[in-house]
Amino acid sequence: MSERRVRIGIDTGGTFTDVVAVDEESGRTTTTKTPSTPADPAEGFLAGVRKVLDLMGLDGTAVTAVSHGTTVATNQLLEGKLDRIGFITTEGYESVLEIARQSVPDGYGNSYFWVKPPRIVPADLVRTVRGRLDHTGAEVRPFDEGDARAAARFFKDAGITTIGVCFLHAYANDAHEQRMLEVIREEHPDAVVSISSGVLREYREYERSVTTLVDAAVKPKVSAYVTNIRTRLDEIAPGVPFYVMKSNGGVLSAGEVVHQPITTMLSGPAAGALGAALIAGTAGFDRVLTCDGGGTSTDVTVVIDGDPALTTEGSVGDYPSKIPMIDVVTVGAGGGSIAWLSPEGTLKVGPKSAGADPGPICYSNGGTQPTVTDAHVVLGRIPPHLLGGEIPLSVDAAREGLEKLGASLDLDLARTATGILEISAWNQANALRQVTVARGLDVRDFTLTTFGGSGSLLACRLMDILGLPRTLVPPNPGNVSAFGLLTVDVRNDYVQTVVSKHADLDLDRVRSVFGALEDQARVALDGEGFDRADQRMQRTADLRYVGQAFEVRVPVADGELDAAAAEQVAQEFHAAHRQLYGYDFADDPRQAVEWVNLRVSGIGPIRRPDIVRLEPRDGGIERAVTGSRRVFFDDWVDTPTYNRPDLAPGDVVSGPAIIEEFGSTVPVHPGFAATVDDHGNLLLTKESGQ
Repeated sequence: MSERRVRIGIDTGGTFTDVVAVDEESGRTTTTKTPSTPADPAEGFLAGVRKVLDLMGLDGTAVTAVSHGTTVATNQLLEGKLDRIGFITTEGYESVLEIARQSVPDGYGNSYFWVKPPRIVPADLVRTVRGRLDHTGAEVRPFDEGDARAAARFFKDAGITTIGVCFLHAYANDAHEQRMLEVIREEHPDAVVSISSGVLREYREYERSVTTLVDAAVKPKVSAYVTNIRTRLDEIAPGVPFYVMKSNGGVLSAGEVVHQPITTMLSGPAAGALGAALIAGTAGFDRVLTCDGGGTSTDVTVVIDGDPALTTEGSVGDYPSKIPMIDVVTVGAGGGSIAWLSPEGTLKVGPKSAGADPGPICYSNGGTQPTVTDAHVVLGRIPPHLLGGEIPLSVDAAREGLEKLGASLDLDLARTATGILEISAWNQANALRQVTVARGLDVRDFTLTTFGGSGSLLACRLMDILGLPRTLVPPNPGNVSAFGLLTVDVRNDYVQTVVSKHADLDLDRVRSVFGALEDQARVALDGEGFDRADQRMQRTADLRYVGQAFEVRVPVADGELDAAAAEQVAQEFHAAHRQLYGYDFADDPRQAVEWVNLRVSGIGPIRRPDIVRLEPRDGGIERAVTGSRRVFFDDWVDTPTYNRPDLAPGDVVSGPAIIEEFGSTVPVHPGFAATVDDHGNLLLTKESGQ
């Protein structure tokens, strides 16, 4: 039996499953990767647990907790692999999914007319129930139990075992939905059911309906997946606490996640943003852009003072989802993104990806379409292998595929490959602009933090395109998302719509709603094993100017909410509105402020791993040189290669150079330099005069 104690973070990606274990006594981490297993993601998960324990010479008795980031729910939606779902709503609102919203994505600049996304539930699987509440929750018309039983029996007879329920104004009073749930359990006990008041107590009927239906749609698969892992994890580490990452930047026990699966939609990207935020903050940077490059996509977000931006206006695939989530913009610009020719004969990159199977051409696993990884390998920017030699790459096969593509464009090999990388870099740069410029922020004020297996390959080019002052590349960048899983707290979010003009605000009612939400949060944290003294409550409110369609979220200070505190919230709203949109009406008494939603986040703090300082080393930078190879930047040049683990604080690597480690590679372009800081981060900057 081992006396050492470790916590493990596991992030399952499209190509690799990343694993980080932290020794709770020393704070030191051990990292590794293992190929993902799309047919059964649990296999890759368990292989990762075994692999990292073997590397540390430990067994399952040393494990104190496991945290997991998963894409099971996301992939199910993106791939459209949904079972038939039933929808029960208020009589007269059966067309809410058809009406949807009138907003058109990307404006009107496209050469085609936008078509509304497909209904998540076909019209013939919608049933209505008489009964009506008003916006305050008062009953206008009683709940019709006969309609309710007829609806439940219809779905049972039709073989529909997944049902979503969303009644008008259920955010204000859930009595009708709760009775509908009881009726379904009596008439159709095998059904999996989600009710809107249990998923999203917030107004806007279309978004609430779709969010509820998405929760119902992914519940069976997420529940089966999490339960399977829980059972099989017990074979390695019996009874160990098992947490799943949520989109809001917190984790939740697996036992609770099965009841709210929609909260795991952006599980992996959220963990990466939080891990990068902690690493960059420790290095002294408080305004950070995170860029997580994987095999299929690149995820970017903005972090200010250690907190990633949050939104409730996100979506997964075609479906809006109003649950709180870290504000991540995703582009199809990963290592496996496929280069292809448009009908007009122009070069395009992504969003389609070769994924892990068959993967890029250089994997020699049946892939026939050139990818971003193939472009990097033929230019010499990555070595002819991955994971320290575990996965050999065929440069010849990649070269042949790119030459064939280049012939169609009348370009030589080098220009074809650099063209692919240039398009990929601009795709990533545009995503970074979306989370900065589009939010009223100056991108040049931020430090770029790149991670993921492919995240740092285009860092120098992104600095050129965006005018960024520096890029931070953490140690083991391919495992930052898994590391992030070990840095996050248990967190649950609660919301209640309370629409009121600021001038008419009923402070007693606001205090009562906040108190009720905090009580819910405390009960949930009690169930997660947190003492009341350790629990933290975070209050926010959504405000807008009367007549606006959308709100701005602002903090609400702890303590007694009196008139002065409410006025401070209004002033925070004016300032936030000015930051986002460039103007406000703080000095215009004709433009009233309106409160819309009250929110509480209940937080149970988890001990974060220490970020260990590197020990100084004797000798010069030559200790890290491993050789050289020909690499194409603006031309072919003999380029030294460095083993990153052999670098020490204060070392400076001037470009052109290639810095390699087990899970990733950092090309340092001519005119750039990489400086190693005290924590082993690489800080890429332009050399003076460049």
